Amino acid sequence: MSKTLKTAAVAGALAAALSAHVTTASAQAQEKCFGVSLAGENDCAAGPGTTCAGTSKVDYQGNAWTLVESGTCAEIELPAMADGTARMGSLEALERDLPMDS
Repeated sequence: MSKTLKTAAVAGALAAALSAHVTTASAQAQEKCFGVSLAGENDCAAGPGTTCAGTSKVDYQGNAWTLVESGTCAEIELPAMADGTARMGSLEALERDLPMDS
């Protein structure tokens, strides 16, 4: 094996290791935020009657989550509910804004 080929192989292995580390770090810097997704745009877990990503049925569905940057869930600006009550994201599933059939 030539010196150039060995250098390229080592550089490729190093690049792969670094990209795997960056992906892991990014995933650790996110958290599940319930009640902030628009209908059909959740990342996963949209409650009974749904399966996973893209299956929420209403905007801001309380039992559907989206990954957001850690520490930002409660700071996401959302429109108030119809009765004027403030609507905020949560780190746990919410009982608000559920579709009529759940």
